[in-house]
Amino acid sequence: MLKMQVNEPYPGTQAVLRAIALLKAFSDERPQLGLAELARMVGLNKTTTYRLLTALESQGLVARNPANETYRLGPEVISLGGRALRASDLRSISRAELEGLARATGEAATLETLVGLEVLVLDDVSGAHLVGATQYIGARWPVHATSTGKALLAFLPEAELEAILAAPLAQVTEQTITTPDVLRRELASIREQGYARAVEELEVGFSAVGAPIRNHNGQVVAALSINGPSARLTPERLAEIAPLVVAAAARVSEQLGYK
Repeated sequence: MLKMQVNEPYPGTQAVLRAIALLKAFSDERPQLGLAELARMVGLNKTTTYRLLTALESQGLVARNPANETYRLGPEVISLGGRALRASDLRSISRAELEGLARATGEAATLETLVGLEVLVLDDVSGAHLVGATQYIGARWPVHATSTGKALLAFLPEAELEAILAAPLAQVTEQTITTPDVLRRELASIREQGYARAVEELEVGFSAVGAPIRNHNGQVVAALSINGPSARLTPERLAEIAPLVVAAAARVSEQLGYK
């Protein structure tokens, strides 16, 4: 169930937060949900849930399938998401570096940021190979199983890092690090070398190398990565590519005001 903490300093706040909770209930795994499911997931009764869904539907934020009475995210969400991406300074500043990394390595390049216990793909550029990575804009992956996620974790304030490590670390593949102490040791190494690797930790046959991006305050806000099939991105190849990714991330950081 999605838990809502509602403080209502202004009239209507509760209704807005409830509507947002309904929109967030949809996922890649569950793109369509029925009224009863949605009510249960957000902890509301069906009458209130239906009223909110009707309002969201009127604005195109959800769409109802009359054939089976299920709901999905509507076209206006896509439009809003596109506007948000276009308004992102980080994304626009990073684009040229992603394209440069993809050209230099022949592999896919991505820009990712931390959202809760996951990394979110903000942008990606395909490589030159027909068979490449399976990343796409809007995808989310477990933070501890990715090169970008580990690059982000390595530079988090200690309290934030410990809060993430307190949650169960899912075993995505046999190579995924699921023990907090082992992950802490790897994060210490990442801080020393300035980049992170993930060799078949997210997906068998898939490897990546990522480096952190800092803003004007020195805070790590995102990470760049090169990723692709392990057959091409061998440990030796990852070591060759790592300095390119680190340099690209440093140039983005400079443009964000980091000195």
